Amino acid sequence: MKHVQKICFLFNHDQTHQIAHSLPIALQMAKSGTADVTLAVTNTLVEAEIRRLSGAALEGMKIVPLQTKSTVSQILVRALDSLVPARKLLVYRDNLDFFRQFDALVVSEKSSLILKTRYGLKDVKFIHTRHGAGDRAIGFNAESAQFDLILVSGEKIRDRLICDAGVPPEKIRITGYAKFDIVVPEQKPLFPASDRRTILYNPHPSPHLSSWFKFGAEVLEQFYQSGRYNLIFAPHVMLFARPWTVTIDRLSIASANKPDPRYNDAPHMLMDLGSPACTDMTYTNAADLYLGDVSSQVYEFLHRPRPCLFLDAHDTQWQGNPNYRHWTTGPVKTDAKDIIGAVDAAFATQASYNDAQRTALADSFSVTDTAASVRAAAAIIDYLDQAIG
Repeated sequence: MKHVQKICFLFNHDQTHQIAHSLPIALQMAKSGTADVTLAVTNTLVEAEIRRLSGAALEGMKIVPLQTKSTVSQILVRALDSLVPARKLLVYRDNLDFFRQFDALVVSEKSSLILKTRYGLKDVKFIHTRHGAGDRAIGFNAESAQFDLILVSGEKIRDRLICDAGVPPEKIRITGYAKFDIVVPEQKPLFPASDRRTILYNPHPSPHLSSWFKFGAEVLEQFYQSGRYNLIFAPHVMLFARPWTVTIDRLSIASANKPDPRYNDAPHMLMDLGSPACTDMTYTNAADLYLGDVSSQVYEFLHRPRPCLFLDAHDTQWQGNPNYRHWTTGPVKTDAKDIIGAVDAAFATQASYNDAQRTALADSFSVTDTAASVRAAAAIIDYLDQAIG
């Protein structure tokens, strides 16, 4: 009798932005009956978003809440979690017996590798779905090679994993972008009865990369004063998640000041510092122009090519740098002067970026007649059947 693979999809993050990169695969597996699927969650916010995105497809699936258990872990969480993701790391150590029961652990991030490297879970296969199709170097570091299988959205990701991270090609499967398979319930218009074009400002949280810390307040004020465009301010959900933003790819720490509250009352401005709409493509689908810096959400926006404008707050030598390939898809501005004029120009010159956008899109997302979640589920089962039997 064929072995039925026991697979855990782990959702271990403070926010919801990684959920949709693996959840559609889990739902597809459960629907097809090709594996015994368990969803493990580590906070109520993430569980609520899984239920919202899944709807009726979640019926009959196992959801297991994981907590820190030891007194030491709970003390460390209380002391450190406002600065660094202490709980995220400690939950691994406190639930080793839970993880040992599975043939495979499917994750969208890399912190789970601690189960393999520190806690010795050698019999569990670690499968990485990644999150986003962006260009940042941290997505292609050596840690990636520690996974047993990596599912990627397109050729760009595969090639950089091989060249930059040293991942053996046989560990990689191109399966498309599973997040595009999520269907979000239809919502009310964001700006009812408005004939203004809509701009999405989506700054990244990393202090050494983001436009927010240097340009953000000025950008918002110019849109507030102008009134010519609708503005959605929907930064990366981690920008204001903690009192201090700490980054590990280049050690940096900064406090992100929240926007002036008066913008909340402006009829042409939508201020969203972390609702589910920030991560389910509601805003990238609704906007006419993307204004940002290094977030991978630009590629979700370019799924339907439209104008982009990028803000370089760090005098970056970006030309020819693969970590900034997305900056070839629109003009790059190195200050916050006359943002409204720069937006006007980005709309006017969009035709000159059409080819770059089409090429970037094709390299980032493999599209076939088969849904990405179906391709990914099949790739996982095929791999486990060969690796485990």
